[in-house]
Amino acid sequence: MELKDTREIAAPRAAVWAALLSADVLKDCVPGCQEMAGSAEDGFEATVVQKVGPVKATFKGTVSLSDIVEGQSLTLSGEGKGGAAGFAKGEAKVQLADSGAGTTLTYEVDAKVGGKLAQLGSRIIDSFAKKMADDFFARFQAAVEAEADVSASEEAPVEEPDANKTDDAPKKGLLKRLFSR
Repeated sequence: MELKDTREIAAPRAAVWAALLSADVLKDCVPGCQEMAGSAEDGFEATVVQKVGPVKATFKGTVSLSDIVEGQSLTLSGEGKGGAAGFAKGEAKVQLADSGAGTTLTYEVDAKVGGKLAQLGSRIIDSFAKKMADDFFARFQAAVEAEADVSASEEAPVEEPDANKTDDAPKKGLLKRLFSR
């Protein structure tokens, strides 16, 4: 099963790249991820709990990065075993490019399953894999954009109040402001 999509991320390419290499960011973005440890150089180990149709399983697996072109592209490859439920493996080829709004992230995902999971049928598996990929990249986009917003607000100059400026308008308390609308 193959999926392709593009996302516009409102963050600089360097920030998006750094997030792709971060175990903490990846852990927060993988739906059902209980733990993730490791590094981009050595690969990551993860535990993910997922329910696919009537089958719920805990997958223990690895994620490795390959085909790395610094700041431009990489391939995330993962494989997990879910005991009696079977196995899942796949890879996501990710490419980054500058855009007017920040960074364009393009991905191609190829996923395979076996065991009990494969017996569920391709429609269930395909829709589940699409949902997982969409959820991952939506969470990834939100995490990177939130971090970019925090960084931008920390760099913004703080305006000092003008001591000579007077505000003749009467000040209202919070309740008065709420109820006077």
